[in-house]
Order: sequence, then C-alpha cells, then structure tokens
Amino acid sequence: MKSNSLHYLAYFLLWSTSLFAQKAAKMPVAIQQTDTTSWWKRNNLRVIQTNLPAYEAATLDPDSLLKDLENFSANTLLINAGGIMAFYPSDLDFHYRNPFLKNNNMLADVVRKCHEKGIRVIVRFDFSRVQESIFKAHPDWCYISPNGERIINTDMYVVSINAPYVQDRAFRIIEEVIDKFPIDGVFLNMPGYQVNNPYEGKYHGIDQNEYDKKRFAEYSNGLALPTEENKADPLFQKYLEFKKFTIEDWSHRLNTLIKSKNSKIAICTYMDKYVDIIRHESQSSTVLPYWPYTASDNVTNAVNSYPNHVVSNSSIQQISFQSRYNAVEPEEVRIRLYENIANGSGLDISMMGDMRGYEDERNYDVIKEIYAHHKKHEPYFGKYKSVAKIAVIAPGSWPSGPTMQEYRGILLMLKESHIPFDIIEDAQIANLEAKVKNYRVIILPEITYLSKESLRVLKDAVKQGTNLIATNKALFDTPETLLDLFGAKMVTSENEGSGNYLQPDNKSVFKRFSKQKMLFWKFNLGLYDFKAADQTFLPILSKGRPGPPEIIGGHEPTGYFAMGIKNHPKSKAVLLPINLGRLYYMHGYQEHKNILLDLIDYIYPDANKMVQTNAPARVEIILQKYTKNTGQRSTSANENGMIMHLINLTGFSGNTYFPPLPMQQLKFRIQSDFKPSKVFSMVNERPVNFTWKDGFLEFKVDQLEAFASIVIDK
Repeated sequence: MKSNSLHYLAYFLLWSTSLFAQKAAKMPVAIQQTDTTSWWKRNNLRVIQTNLPAYEAATLDPDSLLKDLENFSANTLLINAGGIMAFYPSDLDFHYRNPFLKNNNMLADVVRKCHEKGIRVIVRFDFSRVQESIFKAHPDWCYISPNGERIINTDMYVVSINAPYVQDRAFRIIEEVIDKFPIDGVFLNMPGYQVNNPYEGKYHGIDQNEYDKKRFAEYSNGLALPTEENKADPLFQKYLEFKKFTIEDWSHRLNTLIKSKNSKIAICTYMDKYVDIIRHESQSSTVLPYWPYTASDNVTNAVNSYPNHVVSNSSIQQISFQSRYNAVEPEEVRIRLYENIANGSGLDISMMGDMRGYEDERNYDVIKEIYAHHKKHEPYFGKYKSVAKIAVIAPGSWPSGPTMQEYRGILLMLKESHIPFDIIEDAQIANLEAKVKNYRVIILPEITYLSKESLRVLKDAVKQGTNLIATNKALFDTPETLLDLFGAKMVTSENEGSGNYLQPDNKSVFKRFSKQKMLFWKFNLGLYDFKAADQTFLPILSKGRPGPPEIIGGHEPTGYFAMGIKNHPKSKAVLLPINLGRLYYMHGYQEHKNILLDLIDYIYPDANKMVQTNAPARVEIILQKYTKNTGQRSTSANENGMIMHLINLTGFSGNTYFPPLPMQQLKFRIQSDFKPSKVFSMVNERPVNFTWKDGFLEFKVDQLEAFASIVIDK
C-alpha cells in the first residue's frame, strides 16, 4: 500500500540510498561494518515495508515491530525516513518534521534493534512533494502546469525535478540520514517528472517551472519547453531526451555521493541506472480481467532484461489509493509471493503502516507461511538460470492499454500451454545481443517501435537461426523492416475486424482446426500486401451481411491474409497483423490461442518437448536451472541441477480469488541433459520416483495443493 506506482516509473529516477558510516563512536554497531560483500547480491531478500502514515510515528514501538519481523521470518525492513516528512529529528530547516513524532530516537532504535537480530534496514525517501510551509517559503521549487496549476494533495505540493529542492536539498537530506543512522539501503519512491496526481487520477501537463525552462533551453540550444505531449512533435521528442538525460544525471550524482560514503549501502528504486535493487510492484488491477501472473510477468521481465541486478517485486497490499486500509485477497497474495520466488525475486510485502493493529490482517497467515518456507529452503532460491528457448518482447516494464492486452494475451497462451519463455523489455534488446541470438523463437506482441540498434540485433538473430513472430501493428513505423523481415507492405495498419472471419484452410499447419472452417474476429485486423512473402495463411473473409438468419452470409475472400511468412536461410519470420493476443486476453476463445500454438509447432516443433504434462492449464509451471544459494560466487560450471515450481491457479476465476483445488497424480516428462542423482519435493521433503532415458526425465507429483517445488539434482 504505498505510493510505489506505475506512473512514476516512466520517468522516475532511481534514487539512491545513503550511507551511514562516520562518527562510529556515536553510532550503534552496524551490520555493514563487518561485511566484506555487497549484501543484497545474495538475492535472498524477505522484505516487509511498513509504509507509515504520519500519525503512526507517535505509536510505533521498535520492540513490537522487531518481534513481528522475526515472527514473519523477514530479513529486511523498509521504513520511512524522509523527503515528504522527516521521521527523525532533522536539523535541516527545509526538511519538514513529522508533527506526530514523540520519540526522537524511534528510527535510531529501529535500526539498532534490527541490526542486533541480523535484519537489514532500508530507509524510504520520497522527494516528489513538500509540505505547504516549505512551498510557501519556496514556491519556485514546485510544479506548475501550462495552465498555472499546482499539483496538491491536502497540504503537500508536487516539486519540480530541476529546481533546487531535488537538485540540492534532497542530497543534503540523504547525507544527514546517512550520517545519523547506520542504514543498509536507500529506497527512492516516486522520483522523476510528475505530471499526474495519481491519488486523484488527474493529468496536469508538462511542468512549466522556470528551472525546467532554463535547463531545457540550455540542453536544446534555446528551445522553449513544449506544453503538450505529442509524440509526433520533434520538440516533444527532444523533451523526452532531456528528461532521460536529467534523470540519469541526477541518479548518477546521487549514486556517487552514496557509494563514496559507503559502497555497502544498497540503492533501490524502479529502474536500473545506478541502482543495486530494482523494485517492481504487483498491484490490484482497476480493470477486468485481473492478471494472476502479475508477479511472474514483472520478475521474468526484470531478471532477463537486467541480469546484473537484484529484483524485488513487492506485493502491494492495498486495493487502491482510495482504499489503502483494505488488502487484496489472501489467495492473490499467495500466488504473487510464490511467483516471486519461483522466477528469481525475493519476497517483498508493502503494507500500510505498522503491523500491530493493522486494519486488515487476513493475509498474515499466508505471508508467514511463505516467508518461513523461503527461509527454510533459502539455498534453493535466488540463483536461477532460465531453460527457455522462446522470448516475448515486453512493451516496457509497466505496459498499459490495448498494447498491454496484446502482450498479456500472448503470455497467457504460452503459460496455459506450459511452454517455457523469457520476457525481455523492448528497450533492452540492443544491450542483450548475445542473449537474444540464443533464442529459437522471439515474439513481438505489437512492439511498434524499436531503435535502429535493436532492429539490427533482431535481424542478425534471424540470420543466425532465430524465428520471429510479430503481431498486430508491430514495426508498422519502419516499412523497410516489414519488407525485409516479413516480405510485407502495409496497406492499412488499422481496420476494425468485427464481422470478418479467418480461414484456417491449410490443415498441414493448422492441425488444431479439424472441425472448424471459419474463425470469428474482433478488434484490429490489419490489411497487408504479402506478395514478397514466401507463404500466406489465414485468408480474410469479408464481413458479409448482418441481420436475421434469413439474410446472413456473403463472407467472401478479400484477397488479404492474416498471416505471412518469409523464409530466411536458417529461420522464418512471421507477421500476424491482427490483435491476436488482445482478443484472447479479453475473451479467451481457444481458437485464437490455437493459431499461435499451431504456428509455433510449424516453425519450432521442439517447443512442446521441454515440458510435457497432464497438468491443467491453470497450473503454472516454471522450470529453472539452479545453483545452491550459499553466498558463494557461482558460475554455470557449478550448477546443481534444475527446479520445477508448480503454482496452483485453479482458485482464480477472472474477477476473484478462491482457495485452489487440490490435484492428484500429475505426470511430467521434461527435457534433462543429465541423469539426476535424486529428485525430491521441497514442500514435503520426500523423494520422488523417476526414470531418465534419452535426455528425458519422467516423474509424478502425487499431490498438488497451492504450491510445489520439485528439485532435480545432478
């Protein structure tokens, strides 16, 4: 339940944490003083965030907080320190002090007592707002819209990133905290350019603060700030470059400050530049259908896009900003936490305030159970390597709108079919060239724009044997790429397809359609010229005659096709200029999923060999190579084997979460290039009978409740 939300991420900045060291005689002994490694790299985080409202500073008891952290098996606390308000006696006149703070030693006591029990402390800063008294003294520090409006939440005013508060005072606040407390990390919430009031759902426009105007003019050789967000406007494109530059410049300077004081302080925020821990969030959705794979989606994207970082995906307890004191359903939290650890994140819970007297404690038993499980089996988590040969390219780290629906629909098809896959953020393709070229299939679900370098990497991968699948309006703004990769020319990228039909007439490819001759359509159905392609499939039929049964019909071939394939020397590139993923995500008809599955069988038939099972579609299967997490540096040479995680999603109904249905006698046949020395269940710690022959391992899971992990040791 916090303000860690998606809007700040587009342009946030990572904020760094501060250090502590100094004046050791005046400070309690800190864990870092004896550390010889960067503690977070162990990737065994069990975080609990107490996102404190101001008034809880008057009642928080460090002793009871510590007891609760121990009862929940937490090893890291994330707690308020400063920014919007100081939760300690700040000596800085521009740092508003929490008026409810009675015990001046509260934060110091929390840090000291946590360290005595081996619990790390990351402190939270939010420099997005200042209290009204600070605003009145320095109105030039704050945001102003093109219409002259401020962004205000009660008595808190949104600041401007290029004004002195963020550019100077924020550094001094963090320095003060570092000097006063032996903290282990700094978490930056809501950094960057603020143009929305997320708590009220209102957009205000590009910041017109005088400091922003001056700095943009310096950056752009005299240009004036744009007043509208228009991606087609070169001025706005220049402004986007400016925002990226200023954010990274600020982050770099803060990182330099913090690491110069103590390199053992972890910097945590939502992006990767100059950060140690990338934080992500699983939040309650405001639209249907809910997305039960939110944690798998977030973590898989982050660990594959930023392989040199530790990822901590937080399960946000609150239902919404307007309903912070009501938590999401326990079974949803269970799924999020299991997906976290199965995909390579630690555990992370963000709750509204102290754990004592909490307004909604229904999730406590679930949290305790899974945190204890992680603690008990810690060596089996945190050091994973994917086995996937398929990658899905994500439209950023926080996708939204119809593009998100297209993307999620493709993920859903693969998840339900138990086909292992990785996720890579679109902007990271150029930075992961070797990794990208190792995939056998890469899917672009409506990825409309890629940099020139990213396109080069993809084209080189196709030349070396990577098959490519692109959907809907993918790459529509680079017609030369469409022609080169897919042999396609765009006639119109947007065409409402309601009433049209597709024909799966080639049964040698579309083997799942033995009983269907026509597939209904809805949403976009792009019209493309595939004359330069080598193969065309799925003829598009006209809309025909709507009306009573007596007059319907008339669905005739249009001459267009919904799929074109161009053969490359070692691979195939397939374009489906249709909203395939969105249609499945919104409506769930199996015929639309079967289009993708038949296509994958056609271009990469080995995709279904990696995991073969009778498990239902709502059992999420995550297969990983693993190395025991003992704190030692590891390489692929000392991998210990594989782990197959099973997460039971049968309790998810689309708009609510019930307890999962128990299952028996699930059979598995998975690819394994080694004969295991043993196979056992992590949950019940019992051996699992298995057979291994010709590179395939077979075994049964006798009982699946909510979660299971099968460890396959070399």
